[in-house]
Amino acid sequence: MTRSQFFINISCLFWQYDAFDIGFITTDDLTNADILEATYPAVAKRLHGDWIKDPAIPIVTGFLGKGWRTCAVTTLGRGGSDLTATTIGKALGLREIQVWKDVDGVLTCDPNIYSGAEPVPYLTFDEAAELAYFGAQVLHPQSMRPAREGDIPVRVKNSYNPNAPGTLITKSRDMSKAVLTSIVLKRNVTMLDIVSTRMLGQFGFLAKVFSIFEDLGISVDVVATSEVSISLTLDPSKLWNRELIQQASELDHVVEELEKIAKVNLLQHRSIISLIGNVQRSSLVLEKAFRVLRMNSVNVQMISQGASKVNISLIVNDSEAERCVKALHSAFFEEDDISDMDRGH
Repeated sequence: MTRSQFFINISCLFWQYDAFDIGFITTDDLTNADILEATYPAVAKRLHGDWIKDPAIPIVTGFLGKGWRTCAVTTLGRGGSDLTATTIGKALGLREIQVWKDVDGVLTCDPNIYSGAEPVPYLTFDEAAELAYFGAQVLHPQSMRPAREGDIPVRVKNSYNPNAPGTLITKSRDMSKAVLTSIVLKRNVTMLDIVSTRMLGQFGFLAKVFSIFEDLGISVDVVATSEVSISLTLDPSKLWNRELIQQASELDHVVEELEKIAKVNLLQHRSIISLIGNVQRSSLVLEKAFRVLRMNSVNVQMISQGASKVNISLIVNDSEAERCVKALHSAFFEEDDISDMDRGH
């Protein structure tokens, strides 16, 4: 067989597509577009139709779409290639979607922080979303949305170790024996302590605080509240992509606006440590976590339990964060006393 014959035969096994030509319809945000609902029937019609004519494997460019008004080529932002895969999976109603990475699935913590990190065999979509949002690099929160909506399992595999089983992400899983699934670290976080100047009974205080962030286009990560005070952290991925001068200006503006209704204390160089797992056993998780942190002379500056019920977040100094993650990982994943504590021993 000649070289040209080889390439002709190989090309007959595949259909090659640009995503923007087969129905990926998006908003007109050229660099961070969202997939629109019309995408699913359009992609299904094109890929099903071509498969009936010639059952070859479709190869689709990731990360791209077409703006629904401008018809310009758009990009899907971070996680866009995975989002392309899950969108196709939902459009075709597949039994499983696979995303291939350079690690053996989702891990119990960042292997760059602690080399003893281990693959997590099973996750729920809730757990995966929290892991991704709070710093896990394997997945991006938006990329899982179509699979979750279509109730299609997603398997994370390692392209350098294809025999590894990877991590299977599903709508639900057996949580009866689960305590902690993974520990995630988000660095370089800015924390704000905001206390109402009018003390008790100030109607609409929280609404005013969050309207300021909305007006300035700044996202909030973690929140803890009382009637007259609120502590929160700002999403660094949304703030630190600005120029340095703009960052400082925006933070000054945030504080200036908030000080019209409250006393404000701005604290930088903080980290969020997120404990992802079975929050139905939160007392056990917190008991063990705080014992570990006390033994390492670390004081937690803020704690928040997410509405998703799979995440407990702790705020510590950046300088303490990696040490905390290593100690927590050792305690939760390498010691055998979880069951003893659970029995009250």
